[in-house]
Amino acid sequence: MQDLLQSLGNELEAQRADTRARAKRLSRSYKCRCGAQLFFRNTKCLTCDAQLGYLPDDGRLVALQPGPRPGTWLAPGRSDVLKFCANRNSPAACNWMMYAANPAEHCIACRLNRTIPSLDDADNARYWSAIEIAKRRLVSQLLALGLPVRSKVQEDPEQGLMFDFLRSPPGGPQVMTGHANGLITLNVEEADDAKREKMRHAMREPYRTLLGHFRHEVGHYYWDRLIWNTKWLEPFRQLFGDERASYAEALKRNYEQGPPADWARSYISSYATMHPWEDWAESWAHYMHVVDSLATAMGFGLDAEDIEADIVPFGRDALYAPDDPNASRFLELLNGWTEIMVVCNELARSMGQPDFYPFVMSKPAVAKLQFVQMVVFQSRAEARL
Repeated sequence: MQDLLQSLGNELEAQRADTRARAKRLSRSYKCRCGAQLFFRNTKCLTCDAQLGYLPDDGRLVALQPGPRPGTWLAPGRSDVLKFCANRNSPAACNWMMYAANPAEHCIACRLNRTIPSLDDADNARYWSAIEIAKRRLVSQLLALGLPVRSKVQEDPEQGLMFDFLRSPPGGPQVMTGHANGLITLNVEEADDAKREKMRHAMREPYRTLLGHFRHEVGHYYWDRLIWNTKWLEPFRQLFGDERASYAEALKRNYEQGPPADWARSYISSYATMHPWEDWAESWAHYMHVVDSLATAMGFGLDAEDIEADIVPFGRDALYAPDDPNASRFLELLNGWTEIMVVCNELARSMGQPDFYPFVMSKPAVAKLQFVQMVVFQSRAEARL
């Protein structure tokens, strides 16, 4: 018995170590060579004035040294000669780096843009700045998870991804945020805090952010890439429903009747009830929320083991595939994240702010999150072959 307990203990510790290693790759905690704390959006260290650059291949924000030629830079631990993205000195303030030999002017994140708003308008410049910060956070996470990210504009017109950032003209028509065939359209006025908050109340949404929009819409994109016409399609239909149901009718029903009264028993959000595609996109977005926020917390030394928060942990009975090789790690991730969110919500309330995470997860919603993780892990494994 003692040997069995020791074996289980070793396995649990190995799983925790692996979780920490994954979190480190996704971490948002960075340090300058002078020891100062750096943040994802920084272009310069506020302590020592070092120029900073984000290395998308490594997932690191680092202090740079001048390179062998004017306009080139060197990063610690790398022998490559690098250059800034051309959007560094634009309102986007992009801090991503590129190989100096790359003939392209823009980094992988900025190359995804097909249309940006006119920067002659000061509001548009301000909106675009906020949009790009959120988009870079999205793209950095997608790359860290090993998901395919290629520009539909310049690199992969068939299966790539691109963005149109548009503003509704006076008198209309209204620009609608959405996804179609690899194109994500965003109404830039979502970057206006007052207007977004007004829409959040009008739509009775507990959560509405730029990053949330991006994660939801890119979920639709990855449904096309990773679910449609693959081995995952039939399992998807069994878990989320048949996506061949009329979307137009589902949309009409949702806006006329609203979500079912008991929607929280099976869905992560009320909007997820509208159609299987929306259930998938909402589940995808929440999986992205969980992974990024937990990795950020762990990167700053905040671990669920250090928190005294009593929760009822989810068990294997909540999973889509309890026998999946990563089932235990998924449960550890989700339960650890839940403990941290309990504390984060209380911290928000102590400041008189809305809940940091204003959702309650049900077992069916957890099963869908695990399904998302399985699809992500399979895509990453195939990319390594």
